[in-house]
Amino acid sequence: MKKLIKRVVLLVLALGIAGAGWLTWYAARPQGEVARLLGKGDSIKLGVYTLDRPLTPLQLLDTFERGEVSQVAVQFIEGRNLREVRAVLAAQPLLNQDSATLSEAELAQAIGAEDGRLEGRLFPDTYLFAPHSSDLDVLRRAYRLQQQKLQAAWETRAPGLPYRTPYEALIMASIVEKETGAAFERPTIAGVFINRLRLGMRLQTDPTVIYGLGERFDGNLRKVDLQRDTPYNTYTRSGLPPTPIAMPSEAAIRAALNPDKTDALYFVSRGDGTHVFSSTLEAHNRAVNRYQR
Repeated sequence: MKKLIKRVVLLVLALGIAGAGWLTWYAARPQGEVARLLGKGDSIKLGVYTLDRPLTPLQLLDTFERGEVSQVAVQFIEGRNLREVRAVLAAQPLLNQDSATLSEAELAQAIGAEDGRLEGRLFPDTYLFAPHSSDLDVLRRAYRLQQQKLQAAWETRAPGLPYRTPYEALIMASIVEKETGAAFERPTIAGVFINRLRLGMRLQTDPTVIYGLGERFDGNLRKVDLQRDTPYNTYTRSGLPPTPIAMPSEAAIRAALNPDKTDALYFVSRGDGTHVFSSTLEAHNRAVNRYQR
């Protein structure tokens, strides 16, 4: 979708076809040649623009730069955590920053989350609002939508899963979301983790360790980090971590609740975004030697 939007923006800029009433649209930050050549590629404001008069390409680009939006667009991306979501909101000048001083517990209470925990409970999507809406309205809508998606998936879950509550499935979905960038692998990744839970094996998944490190993580996960115990270290602790570690997509939620039936217990990255799955430690070690050493 984002690539298509960029192409539409560039087409309008290149052909000069922005006439009065021609469109109401959602404009992403185009990285194309026209905006770059004019030095405005990084200043385009995200939002919906309604054109009520004919504009030349340069006038149109100037409108995007000034942010003369009829609706504000806020994008939450799957795999991002709550700290990153709050940074997205803080960077949006056309929203009222009513959540800025609130703790996570206060924020959860303000939008109707029952237990004070918001991590993973916001649905990743693009939300449109009138300028100067409260950022709490954005969060409230994202929270309600994630609850709806989770409940719908829970009602169609596979039998015999080791989850006591939908919230535990959400935790698993967040791990699945962080473990692979290949959408087709999500059900298999979930299947591996389900197998490990059933056998009492530790999940041993790096994204949970990274989340537990918080802002101390510098991009390099070290052996000492894997050995340092935190509530999120699934190398030192059994079972699921206490909360989700990111916003899972609907696809990740459905994978967690309808995982592949597999005998795999291990996986290792090939280095291209996909993984090799193994059912024995011996086979896994061979894959590690091939792809990681």
